[in-house]
Amino acid sequence: MTPTAVADLYWDPFDKTIDLDPYPIWQRMRDESPVYRNERYDFWALPRHADVDDAHRDAATFSSAYGTVLEIMTPVPMPPAFLIFSDPPIHNTLRVLVSRAFTPRRISALEGTIRELCAEMLDPQVGGGGFDYVQDFGAQLPSKVISAFIGVDPADREEIRKTIDKTFHHDENSGMSNEISRAATEKLKAYWRDQIEIRRQAPRDDMITSLAEAEIKTEDGPRRLTTEQASTIAQEIVSAGTETVARLLGWFGSVLADHPDQRAELVADPGLAPRVVEELMRYEAPSPVQGRMTTREVELHGVTIPAMSKVLLLTGSAARDPRRYTDPDRFDLHRTFDSHLSFGHGIHFCLGASLARLEGRIAIEETVRRFPEWGIDRDRAVRLHTSTVRGYEKLPFVL
Repeated sequence: MTPTAVADLYWDPFDKTIDLDPYPIWQRMRDESPVYRNERYDFWALPRHADVDDAHRDAATFSSAYGTVLEIMTPVPMPPAFLIFSDPPIHNTLRVLVSRAFTPRRISALEGTIRELCAEMLDPQVGGGGFDYVQDFGAQLPSKVISAFIGVDPADREEIRKTIDKTFHHDENSGMSNEISRAATEKLKAYWRDQIEIRRQAPRDDMITSLAEAEIKTEDGPRRLTTEQASTIAQEIVSAGTETVARLLGWFGSVLADHPDQRAELVADPGLAPRVVEELMRYEAPSPVQGRMTTREVELHGVTIPAMSKVLLLTGSAARDPRRYTDPDRFDLHRTFDSHLSFGHGIHFCLGASLARLEGRIAIEETVRRFPEWGIDRDRAVRLHTSTVRGYEKLPFVL
C-alpha cells in the first residue's frame, strides 16, 4: 500500500516557518498520516512515539550507516569512522572504545570545573540590565566543558572553542555542509592528530590519551587505532557534546521565562533541576529529527516503505504524543515518566547523556541562584534552524 494523500498536510525539516512551531503539523501527522511521505525531498517520516522508539531499537532495519542528517544521507554506506554513522559490527567496536573514556569517575570529576565555568560567565552579568543567555553563556559552556573533558591544554581552549563554534556554521544554501564548517572541522582534526601523537610520547589522565592508547581486535590480534581514526572519534565526541547542550540551555531560558510559577518553584528548590532537564528534553527536544535508511521493506499502519528508503524519526513529535504522555503539550517540572527519546534508545543511545545531564543540571542551578527572575526580549531573539537541530542562537535576557 502507499500512503493516502492528506489535504493541506505538509512537513519538511528545511522549512523555517514550520520549524517555529511544528507541533500542530506533527499532531496532524500522528493522527492522519503516521507514515508520512515527502516526495519533494524523497523521504518518509514517522511521528508516533511507539514507531520512533521501535525504529531506534531496530538498527538492523533502520540503518545509520548511510548518514543521519537528511542533506548528507547517501545511497552507499559512509566510511566506517564515525560512531554515529555506523552499524554493527564496527559500531560495537567503536562504541566500546569511546565508552571507556566516558567513565563515571571522569564525568563526576568535572562538576567543580563546570561550576567554575558557570561562575566565570554568569557572575559578570549580576546587577546588569540583561545579557544574551545563549551567546554569553549557553553556547560557550558545553564547548569549554568538552575541551576540559577531552584534555585540551588550557592555553588552547579559547581558540578551540571558537573553532568548535565554526564547525556548526549553517549556510542558507548548503545547510551544515559548507566551506566554513568544513575548514573548521579540518582544523580541529589536525589539532587532535597532533595531540594524539603528543600523548603517545607523554600520556596524561585524559580522553585524548585514552584514544591514543585504545586498541581494537583484528584477525591479526589487537592493534591501536590509527592517528586518523582516533582524531575522527575525538572530533565526533566534541561535536556531539556541544550543540545539543547549547540548545537545551536556550530552551531552558525561554521555557522557564514563559512559566514564571514553575521557575519560582525551581528557585525555591534547586533540587528540582534534574526534573527540569528531563522535562525540557521531552518538551523541546534539542535534536527533534534523526535520519535512517531502511535495509529491507517495512510495513507500518498499512503503508509499505520500500527498502533503501530515507526515513526521518521525529523525536520531537514522539515527545508530544498523547498515546505515550498525558497532556503532552504542557510543560510540567513535576511530570513523572520513565523515559524520553531525546538521547535515543538502543545501540545508538547517546554515550554522553550523563555528561549532558550534569552540565544541564549545574547550569540551571547556577543560573537560578543568580537570577531568580528574567524576561526575554523576543524582538531580538534569534532562532537557530537546521534540518536536525532546533533552538535559539540568541536569547536576550532582560533582568
